Amino acid sequence: MKRNKQINVKRALALAGTFNLLYCCARACLLPFLTLYFRQLGLTPAMTGIVMGTKHLITLVWSPVASLLSKHYNKRRAVINCSLVGSAAVALVLLLIPPTDVHTQTSTCNMSDLSSAPTQSLDGNWVVSGVTALAPQSGASFPAQTPPDTQPPASVVTSRTHHDDDKSHPQHQNADSAAAPVRNKRSNFKSGSGEQRREKATEEEKMEGYFDFLGSLKVMDTQHQLFFLILITVSVWESASAPLEWTADDGLYEYLDYADASDRYTSTGVWGLLGAAFGVGGAGLLVSQLRCLIADQTPRSAVHFYCYAGVAALALPLATHLPLYLNKKRDRANGLLKAMQLVRGSPRALLCAVTTLLVGVAGSAVDNFLLWQMQDHGSSELHMGLSLALALLSQAAFPLLTGRVSKLLSPGRVLVVGAASLGLQCFYYSFLWGPWAVLPAQVLSCFSSGALWWAVKVQCEDVATVGAERSVRRIYSALSLYLGSGLGSFAGGFAVQRFGLMWMFRGAAVGLMLWCVCLPLLQWKAPRQRRINYSRLLAADASEASDSESEQERDWLDKAMEDDRGRKNHGRRINH
Repeated sequence: MKRNKQINVKRALALAGTFNLLYCCARACLLPFLTLYFRQLGLTPAMTGIVMGTKHLITLVWSPVASLLSKHYNKRRAVINCSLVGSAAVALVLLLIPPTDVHTQTSTCNMSDLSSAPTQSLDGNWVVSGVTALAPQSGASFPAQTPPDTQPPASVVTSRTHHDDDKSHPQHQNADSAAAPVRNKRSNFKSGSGEQRREKATEEEKMEGYFDFLGSLKVMDTQHQLFFLILITVSVWESASAPLEWTADDGLYEYLDYADASDRYTSTGVWGLLGAAFGVGGAGLLVSQLRCLIADQTPRSAVHFYCYAGVAALALPLATHLPLYLNKKRDRANGLLKAMQLVRGSPRALLCAVTTLLVGVAGSAVDNFLLWQMQDHGSSELHMGLSLALALLSQAAFPLLTGRVSKLLSPGRVLVVGAASLGLQCFYYSFLWGPWAVLPAQVLSCFSSGALWWAVKVQCEDVATVGAERSVRRIYSALSLYLGSGLGSFAGGFAVQRFGLMWMFRGAAVGLMLWCVCLPLLQWKAPRQRRINYSRLLAADASEASDSESEQERDWLDKAMEDDRGRKNHGRRINH
């Protein structure tokens, strides 16, 4: 950017807000329903948790690295464009992976919508127009049946018996005696070329080592083959999409900082929540209006992927005009390291970090398996989309209550209220009884997400030095959204596999409630650091500043004179 170029801050914020809205809308069309699609393909809860946990951990590692590389080589806009196109293309590859014969959930489709009548296949499953119907009981898995070993025809057995009887015939004995010299020559030749055979065997063993992994995939059952294919595809997908958010965020912040408008940087966040609410609600409404099979035996759940790719394509023209600026003097890697030191040096900041980590663990259980619980109680994509949209709108409405909440509760207590609200939500989710039963709990997202992140923001301002607030805030978001969500996905998947959905939600609720009991006691014991209000110091009067400076000079002079008198008196005592 040239120095003489006029900067239009309002236009920059409008472009960034619109891009954030479209990008969050695209992600919300697919990501909340992704685990539901994995369930339809035939993955178990543990496999689903491993896939989602790997996805979060890839984002944790790759996002900062890719952002640093794009800044170092000045390729931020190219990274954003390639990330949009690549993530949309790789997401569509998931539609090419065929399902297994192992199904673990009830279909949300109305089977009367299908034109053809169901027919029963050889393995006992119901097949409708070439698509296997899903099992009627949730949580039960049905292994694919293997066909019995085929027996050879009776004629083949009879011919083999006659052939064995012919061996006792004299002509057969003469033939054997004539073939004996030939076998002896072959054995002598083989014994003479033993070294060549050993070398050839060694080469074959080396080649077998290279194909051990491929061979292991061939001997796996269909469900594990599906699991590894999905894991590889999702890893590539997340590697393509992870750099976008941090890269665009860094470019926008440095652009506004260059224009002395960095205080308006956070105003684009609410557009992301509104876009996500529109995306998840609109996708759920659209898919619920379609038939179970839309075309060419394609399930209607594939519409989520098409919506994701389509909205991402709409965001591509905006990505080419995003306000980006490269500040080579600002080293973000050192900023993150300094932010980690600031958090580690404050006991209250550490308690806030542990809270966000536990909230991320419990929140991942909700994100991954809430739709499974709703599906088991008869909810369709319409109920799921509208309930998730209500939660996002409730979270976006919390800034309207910030003034009243800050007067009633301190930020530390708001942090406790936010974690407790998420625990109440998890406990409520374990008692769902109908399609719309989840709606009352979604209103609590105003406090479980909105209030909690407001308290985290205040904590960041308390512990951070000038210019380090954004880096400290990223430390907290990485702990919750990436590390906590990754660990929670692994633990949640195995908990659902072992104990079921109901007890998984109750376990998450109990864990959060126990921490909410201990957190106020730990906050009371932790030393409180005095907060320095830099804005008040900068807004002070020049007269007040001059008065304070003169007072400081007088205090310094008086102290120096007192020290000098003390030294003189001490010298006199020594002389006496």
